[in-house]
Amino acid sequence: MTLSPAFLDELRARTPLSGLIGKSVKLTKAGREYKACCPFHSEKTPSFYVNDEKGFYHCFGCQAHGDAIRFLTDAKGLPFMDAVKELAQAAGMDMPAPDPQARERAERASTLYDAVEAAQRFFEEQLGGLEGAEARAYLQKRGISDETRRRFGFGYAPDSRGKLKTALKAFGNDKLVEAGLLVAPDDSKGSGREPYDRFRGRLTFPIRDRRGRVIAFSARILGQGEPKYLNSPETPIFDKGRTLFNIDRAAAAARQSGRVIVVEGQMDAIALDQAGIGEAVAPLGTALTDMQLALLWQMAPSPILCFDGDSAGQKAAVRGALKALPHLAPGRSLAFATLPAGQDPDDIIRAQGRAALEQLLASPEPLVDRLWRHEREAEPLATPEQKAGLKRRLMDHTSAIGDPDVRDQYRAELLRRYDEIARPPRREFQPFNRGQGAPGQWRGRGNFPPPPRPASDAVKALGSSGLSPSLSRAVLAGLMAFPQQIAAHAEQIAALPIRGRDLMRLRDALLDAALTHDVLDRERLHTILAGNGAEALVEALGQGRGLGFSFTKRDGDPERAQRDLVLVVDTLAERPELDAAYKAATARLKEAFDETTFAEQVRLRTALEESDRRLARLVLDEEDKAGVADGED
Repeated sequence: MTLSPAFLDELRARTPLSGLIGKSVKLTKAGREYKACCPFHSEKTPSFYVNDEKGFYHCFGCQAHGDAIRFLTDAKGLPFMDAVKELAQAAGMDMPAPDPQARERAERASTLYDAVEAAQRFFEEQLGGLEGAEARAYLQKRGISDETRRRFGFGYAPDSRGKLKTALKAFGNDKLVEAGLLVAPDDSKGSGREPYDRFRGRLTFPIRDRRGRVIAFSARILGQGEPKYLNSPETPIFDKGRTLFNIDRAAAAARQSGRVIVVEGQMDAIALDQAGIGEAVAPLGTALTDMQLALLWQMAPSPILCFDGDSAGQKAAVRGALKALPHLAPGRSLAFATLPAGQDPDDIIRAQGRAALEQLLASPEPLVDRLWRHEREAEPLATPEQKAGLKRRLMDHTSAIGDPDVRDQYRAELLRRYDEIARPPRREFQPFNRGQGAPGQWRGRGNFPPPPRPASDAVKALGSSGLSPSLSRAVLAGLMAFPQQIAAHAEQIAALPIRGRDLMRLRDALLDAALTHDVLDRERLHTILAGNGAEALVEALGQGRGLGFSFTKRDGDPERAQRDLVLVVDTLAERPELDAAYKAATARLKEAFDETTFAEQVRLRTALEESDRRLARLVLDEEDKAGVADGED
């Protein structure tokens, strides 16, 4: 289905943004706008503003920015197309007609949604009836409150082969089989056996998609028998590897808390929600898939895997870590909270309360630590062969990481840890000898001081005094070429150590334009700057010469240019803090040597050198510079 810009513009125009956001956020009138505490991060003083006339919202605290469609994708976790459909339905607009095959698939899926929704109502009714007494007693024993029972839609499937089939006979057996509600027996011998209810004598709870629609069921047996949990089979509307239990509720909660927690079972997710931790999800009886990881990273940059402390739970955690390696990137990782052996989250909450679980979640183990610990404990390191085996395994894992910068960082960190256990101890530094008047020395063969500060041109250009003019001009030119990136990275842009009054004024003018106007394009940005009297600043930018990057090159690949621009901005924004920390560590070493400080200085030097290399890789060579925009190299 193709959505034209005209259709999307009309959809935005028909959607009162304050009305949409006001359904979930308490808005207060503030002149021609509305303000509220931001729904995307915790705050006590309102910094979130909604402008109906311009059709966008903006938070001056966390820099969240967007229109009605963006709000539904970010706040509710809906896919883009689902957000458009929901807004179109509310606005009374018809979606553009799909092709015939897509229309047929949509109509078929619609019937299946209706069938599973009808089954959900049937199961809920049965839970409240006479046959549901045992299921209600089980919920009470598990400490599930009536409110939680209603919120998650608990139900009961009668111990019968045909009650559901009879109740839903209007859909026909074929549709009920396709929806996973009935089981069609193998009738290859022509016995004429009829389909029968899949779920029998079980406590049920629905599995919902990101839009909150029932798509399948999970059912727990109440007495003895296997399997303990029975999930719906995969159907045209349910792919267990492409969804997560409780994702419809957890997506919004994760936006508030800034985290998402992955637990092993559905009942664990329900227990956390009842305890006030609503951002918990669970896979559906399988190991984490690539698609599930992608869903998790849409909700939080570092999902916390909170698995049981037993052998099975730890194996599942390691499988999750290895599955994530190819997809790691700056701002995208995993963390791990290990529970005591034999306990799940529900056990901890019931025995010790929410505070005990929050304590475990407060300091999760980073992925690199979990990977190192797993391989370090895999076998003894008594022989050279065993030590070599550890190194080989570690390097195999790092080679699986797709992002080159993250891969380099993992390789350096894991090799550093390997060297500490595989190589002889470091020589100890002897402090200043007052009697001999000699400087401090390293005990052992050879004397050498702590490593010197990196001295590349890029590092010299950064320093405490800020960016060089040529680098500043290049970045500002890139932001003017791709103004849609300014609001999304306003915090990093504001942190850039730009030198020169005119360049700083232009940077501030760009930030002001992005944060006070709707989504920008180049033409509109130039109009805004001209209206603010900033023409001279733009002209001054063009008169200087700057470094050549893909984002300053005419007619380059816009996708690569924007990716490089964001990477350069992020790299430069973090440099002053790295530089200051390195200087502080070096100063402490001059006063007195300390192994911890020395290790910190080495780590910071490595980070600075990596930052230097990252920038150098992005600067265009002489052949590429031929197409750089006017005023740039």
